[in-house]
Amino acid sequence: MKKEDNILRDTHGRDHAYLRISLTERCNLRCFYCMPAEGIPLVPRSHLMTYEEIYEIAKTFVAHGVNKIRLTGGEPLVRKDIGLILEKLATLPVELSMTTNAVIVHKFIDLLKANRLNHINLSLDSLQKEKFKKITLRDNFDIVYENLLRLVDEGFKVKVNAVLMKGVNDDEIVDFIHLTKDLPVSVRFIEFMPFDGNRWDMSKLVSYASIMERLNAAFDPAEVERLQDAPNDTAKNYKIKGYKGSFAVISSVTNPFCDSCNRLRLTADGKLKNCLFSATESDLLTTFRKGGAIEPIIQKAVQSKFKVRAGMDDLEKLKEPELHGRNRSMIAIGG
Repeated sequence: MKKEDNILRDTHGRDHAYLRISLTERCNLRCFYCMPAEGIPLVPRSHLMTYEEIYEIAKTFVAHGVNKIRLTGGEPLVRKDIGLILEKLATLPVELSMTTNAVIVHKFIDLLKANRLNHINLSLDSLQKEKFKKITLRDNFDIVYENLLRLVDEGFKVKVNAVLMKGVNDDEIVDFIHLTKDLPVSVRFIEFMPFDGNRWDMSKLVSYASIMERLNAAFDPAEVERLQDAPNDTAKNYKIKGYKGSFAVISSVTNPFCDSCNRLRLTADGKLKNCLFSATESDLLTTFRKGGAIEPIIQKAVQSKFKVRAGMDDLEKLKEPELHGRNRSMIAIGG
């Protein structure tokens, strides 16, 4: 395929080689920053991609340059045909990974290994049992923490995702960094982002700058090592010298990484999102089910991608609810 024919290259010269596929809107936790308190109307099952459709649509993206696929939810492991999905995707020449809350991941260790899914992003927003329950509305901290240790012991490459919220868990930043002392994991602090129903505003944001202030107050600057970020990395990576693991900051709000973005998202109902902040979606599934070509839809969606955060190129625009309030809730998009 010639470069000029690359349907995954946008007008800003970015090639999109990373596809995140949401398998379901269902989840066994109820994190308030992800799911509105009143819940969401679930898409009818008939409107969701089947495992065959997931595979065939993913195969189209791979044919045009995608080399990494991450499975998300909701909670992807609650989907009953997860085994079939993994077996099909494992036949593609891609790196497979998954984002999970780890509540039931212990039941799938062998399945994940058998299908060469060795990279896990584990969502964990508190190291305190009661606070975990307050955030998730479920009393599952012990099993999640046990599964974190189990995944490490089983040889998985684990990243721990913590969404920071002021007055909720920002007092645990140093505790999370200390988690990397004896565990070879990467803790990633994620800025709280606006989605439908999560009552976001700037006052709840824990910024990259404030995270670094906490870091510098707790550690000697000589102990803090700035790591080389991987190409197209969303995170700014660090480690404490002598610690087994590392930590990073994903500053989507205050210090976005849009210049090197190579990510696209496919929702569980077969809609393509070219940016997490964008309310615009392109329906691939309807055309696919009619036997039509989805490549022109993909190319149009990629070509319409804004340079920065769906056009919200400064914090003042991000503060305007009408600009981000039309976006789906996070659970309906996929992490």
